[in-house]
Amino acid sequence: MTSALMPTYARQPIAFVKGSGCWLYDTDGQAYLDALTGIAVCGLGHAHPVVAQAIAEQAATLVHTSNLYQIPLQEALGQALHDASGMEFCFFSNSGAEANEAAIKLARLFGHRKNIAEPAIIVMENSFHGRTLATLSATGNKKVQIGFEPLVQGFVRVPFDDIDAIESAIAANPNIVAILVEPIQGEGGIRIPKAGFAYLEALRAVCDKHDLLFMLDEIQTGNGRTGKYFAYQHTNIKPDVVTTAKGLGNGFPIGACLVQGKARDLFKAGNHGSTYGGTPLACRASLAVVELLQNGIIANAAIMGERMIEGFKTALSDLDVEINGRGLMIGLRLANPCSELVALARDEEKLLLNVTADSVIRLLPALNISADEVDEIVLRVSRLIRRFLTQ
Repeated sequence: MTSALMPTYARQPIAFVKGSGCWLYDTDGQAYLDALTGIAVCGLGHAHPVVAQAIAEQAATLVHTSNLYQIPLQEALGQALHDASGMEFCFFSNSGAEANEAAIKLARLFGHRKNIAEPAIIVMENSFHGRTLATLSATGNKKVQIGFEPLVQGFVRVPFDDIDAIESAIAANPNIVAILVEPIQGEGGIRIPKAGFAYLEALRAVCDKHDLLFMLDEIQTGNGRTGKYFAYQHTNIKPDVVTTAKGLGNGFPIGACLVQGKARDLFKAGNHGSTYGGTPLACRASLAVVELLQNGIIANAAIMGERMIEGFKTALSDLDVEINGRGLMIGLRLANPCSELVALARDEEKLLLNVTADSVIRLLPALNISADEVDEIVLRVSRLIRRFLTQ
């Protein structure tokens, strides 16, 4: 039968009909160990009973009223994120791209209030911020931009993990008003700065020195993925703006843009909005997620991440594989392109993963994964890599 769907995805020849924790089951009942969790979305695993109950109860009570009215559950979720992050205010959207759109608008408002007519934002090479027109323009990947020109102007691109390049860009362009960066580049290949999270401290200092907004895209690194609620919490600094989505709803679509400091009071009534942003249903689901994450699951992610990295270091010690990661955001970089490993892992090992930046196996398992499941991922992935590299 011909599909009525636009061919915007190169879908794999498999469909899943059931999930439980770290496992997915296809239409034939075959179990697959999920080391990708919807690309870092289902941080609590599939079909978590507490989240499922929250969604069911709220769906039977009230789904949507619009932001024309007060939404108590939205206010409760905002307070929960304030408590978890140390940020002051938040705006709720439906996705990470929308959260980043809000951040870009905040930066432009900040610039105009400084009487800068054409404000510009520093962004990084190999970054990924979304597929709306503004966020794909901010993204440092030509492949997602081809065919959509003219791109949105106002972005200045520099190499990731290069403070000197940022200083040079600021010196050359008086219109720069903000820096937008991922603490760890996800689509860019699980790229971690040489100095680790001290890179964020250096960026904070640059922004303070030049009166810029410091904006962090924590769409993928947030909600416990790196072993803290947000990656910047591995340091003592805070951004002016932080965006998040993915794991915030454990599969239910929701995003958030959080602000403090210089960005705290930029948005006024009428500056931004969303028909579906922060519905009672989305907020009820996310409240359950935020509470569960802080009840030992983020700590588990830190412990299991170390176990997985050490497991790979032992299992692959004799092979040319670069192992990077923080918490349960792990990348295995091979010397050559290895995109075929996605299908081989699925078919031969009954394991779900993906390959990013052509040669990096990206692993983003559930944050409440067990030690036995971690060891099983290490076993299956290592076996796969060894076959691939020695065939």
